[in-house]
Amino acid sequence: MSTIHLITGSTLGGAEYVADHLNDLLQELGKDTEIHNQPSLDEIDPHGTWLIVTSTHGAGDYPENIQPFIAQLQDTPPNTQALNYSVIAIGDSSYDTFCGAGLHCHELLEDIGATALTECLTIDVLRHPVPEEALEDWFEDHKHLF
Repeated sequence: MSTIHLITGSTLGGAEYVADHLNDLLQELGKDTEIHNQPSLDEIDPHGTWLIVTSTHGAGDYPENIQPFIAQLQDTPPNTQALNYSVIAIGDSSYDTFCGAGLHCHELLEDIGATALTECLTIDVLRHPVPEEALEDWFEDHKHLF
Protein backbone atom coordinates (compact mmCIF):
# COMPACT_ATOMS: atom_id res chain seq x y z
CA MET A 1 0.00 0.00 0.00
CA SER A 2 1.43 3.36 -0.93
CA THR A 3 1.64 6.24 1.49
CA ILE A 4 -0.79 9.15 1.19
CA HIS A 5 1.19 12.36 1.67
CA LEU A 6 -0.63 15.24 3.37
CA ILE A 7 1.16 18.48 2.51
CA THR A 8 0.23 21.66 4.39
CA GLY A 9 0.51 25.34 3.65
CA SER A 10 -0.40 27.17 6.84
CA THR A 11 0.21 30.59 8.35
CA LEU A 12 -1.83 30.45 11.57
CA GLY A 13 -2.25 26.67 11.87
CA GLY A 14 -5.75 26.28 10.42
CA ALA A 15 -4.64 24.22 7.43
CA GLU A 16 -2.54 22.02 9.73
CA TYR A 17 -5.62 21.31 11.89
CA VAL A 18 -7.62 20.37 8.78
CA ALA A 19 -4.78 18.11 7.56
CA ASP A 20 -4.53 16.47 11.00
CA HIS A 21 -8.27 15.74 10.89
CA LEU A 22 -8.02 14.39 7.35
CA ASN A 23 -5.10 12.23 8.51
CA ASP A 24 -7.27 10.78 11.29
CA LEU A 25 -10.11 10.03 8.83
CA LEU A 26 -7.69 8.27 6.44
CA GLN A 27 -6.11 6.23 9.23
CA GLU A 28 -9.57 5.10 10.35
CA LEU A 29 -9.85 3.58 6.86
CA GLY A 30 -6.51 1.80 7.41
CA LYS A 31 -4.53 4.07 5.09
CA ASP A 32 -0.79 4.70 5.48
CA THR A 33 -0.26 8.47 5.79
CA GLU A 34 2.49 10.98 6.36
CA ILE A 35 2.05 14.69 7.17
CA HIS A 36 4.48 17.29 5.81
CA ASN A 37 4.18 20.65 7.62
CA GLN A 38 7.54 21.83 6.22
CA PRO A 39 7.28 20.17 2.78
CA SER A 40 10.37 19.54 0.69
CA LEU A 41 10.18 17.90 -2.72
CA ASP A 42 13.29 15.85 -1.85
CA GLU A 43 11.35 14.11 0.94
CA ILE A 44 8.03 13.46 -0.81
CA ASP A 45 7.64 10.70 -3.39
CA PRO A 46 6.06 12.07 -6.61
CA HIS A 47 4.08 8.81 -6.99
CA GLY A 48 0.91 7.67 -5.27
CA THR A 49 -1.33 10.30 -3.70
CA TRP A 50 -0.77 13.83 -2.45
CA LEU A 51 -3.45 15.68 -0.49
CA ILE A 52 -2.50 19.33 -0.25
CA VAL A 53 -4.24 21.46 2.38
CA THR A 54 -3.37 25.15 2.07
CA SER A 55 -4.65 28.50 3.14
CA THR A 56 -4.10 31.68 1.14
CA HIS A 57 -2.05 34.51 2.61
CA GLY A 58 -1.93 38.17 1.68
CA ALA A 59 -2.84 38.92 -1.93
CA GLY A 60 -3.39 35.33 -3.05
CA ASP A 61 0.03 34.13 -1.87
CA TYR A 62 1.08 30.78 -0.48
CA PRO A 63 1.90 30.57 3.22
CA GLU A 64 5.63 30.85 3.91
CA ASN A 65 6.09 27.21 4.93
CA ILE A 66 4.97 25.86 1.52
CA GLN A 67 6.51 28.52 -0.76
CA PRO A 68 9.86 26.68 -1.29
CA PHE A 69 7.97 23.45 -2.14
CA ILE A 70 5.78 25.23 -4.72
CA ALA A 71 8.86 26.94 -6.19
CA GLN A 72 10.54 23.51 -6.56
CA LEU A 73 7.46 22.17 -8.37
CA GLN A 74 7.48 25.15 -10.74
CA ASP A 75 11.25 25.30 -11.37
CA THR A 76 12.14 21.59 -11.59
CA PRO A 77 8.94 19.56 -11.74
CA PRO A 78 9.38 15.84 -11.06
CA ASN A 79 7.86 13.17 -13.27
CA THR A 80 4.29 13.13 -11.95
CA GLN A 81 2.75 10.64 -14.40
CA ALA A 82 2.07 8.26 -11.46
CA LEU A 83 0.84 10.98 -9.07
CA ASN A 84 -2.78 11.51 -8.03
CA TYR A 85 -3.77 14.52 -5.98
CA SER A 86 -6.49 16.57 -4.38
CA VAL A 87 -6.20 20.12 -3.08
CA ILE A 88 -8.16 21.44 -0.12
CA ALA A 89 -8.06 25.25 -0.17
CA ILE A 90 -9.06 27.26 2.88
CA GLY A 91 -9.94 30.92 2.48
CA ASP A 92 -12.14 33.87 3.31
CA SER A 93 -14.60 34.86 0.57
CA SER A 94 -14.49 38.52 1.59
CA TYR A 95 -11.11 38.69 -0.19
CA ASP A 96 -10.76 39.01 -3.99
CA THR A 97 -8.06 36.33 -3.87
CA PHE A 98 -10.35 33.75 -2.20
CA CYS A 99 -8.49 30.42 -2.06
CA GLY A 100 -5.99 31.74 -4.63
CA ALA A 101 -3.09 29.60 -3.42
CA GLY A 102 -5.07 26.36 -3.43
CA LEU A 103 -6.60 27.03 -6.84
CA HIS A 104 -3.15 27.84 -8.25
CA CYS A 105 -1.71 24.66 -6.71
CA HIS A 106 -4.48 22.55 -8.27
CA GLU A 107 -3.74 24.00 -11.73
CA LEU A 108 0.03 23.71 -11.24
CA LEU A 109 -0.15 20.00 -10.44
CA GLU A 110 -2.42 19.41 -13.42
CA ASP A 111 -0.03 21.38 -15.67
CA ILE A 112 2.97 19.23 -14.64
CA GLY A 113 1.12 16.01 -15.45
CA ALA A 114 -0.40 14.81 -12.19
CA THR A 115 -3.96 13.46 -12.14
CA ALA A 116 -6.63 15.24 -10.10
CA LEU A 117 -8.80 12.87 -8.09
CA THR A 118 -11.29 15.66 -7.32
CA GLU A 119 -11.97 19.26 -8.15
CA CYS A 120 -10.23 21.70 -5.81
CA LEU A 121 -12.25 21.86 -2.59
CA THR A 122 -12.65 25.47 -1.47
CA ILE A 123 -13.63 25.96 2.16
CA ASP A 124 -14.91 29.43 3.03
CA VAL A 125 -14.24 30.18 6.71
CA LEU A 126 -17.10 32.69 6.67
CA ARG A 127 -19.55 29.87 5.89
CA HIS A 128 -17.63 27.17 7.78
CA PRO A 129 -16.01 28.66 10.90
CA VAL A 130 -14.91 25.09 11.69
CA PRO A 131 -13.35 24.03 8.36
CA GLU A 132 -13.04 20.42 9.53
CA GLU A 133 -16.84 20.10 9.22
CA ALA A 134 -16.77 21.05 5.51
CA LEU A 135 -13.87 18.63 5.06
CA GLU A 136 -15.88 15.77 6.62
CA ASP A 137 -18.75 16.27 4.15
CA TRP A 138 -16.30 16.28 1.23
CA PHE A 139 -14.44 13.25 2.59
CA GLU A 140 -17.63 11.21 2.91
CA ASP A 141 -18.31 11.80 -0.79
CA HIS A 142 -14.74 11.07 -1.91
CA LYS A 143 -13.14 8.57 0.49
CA HIS A 144 -13.55 5.76 -2.06
CA LEU A 145 -10.93 7.55 -4.20
CA PHE A 146 -8.10 7.29 -1.66
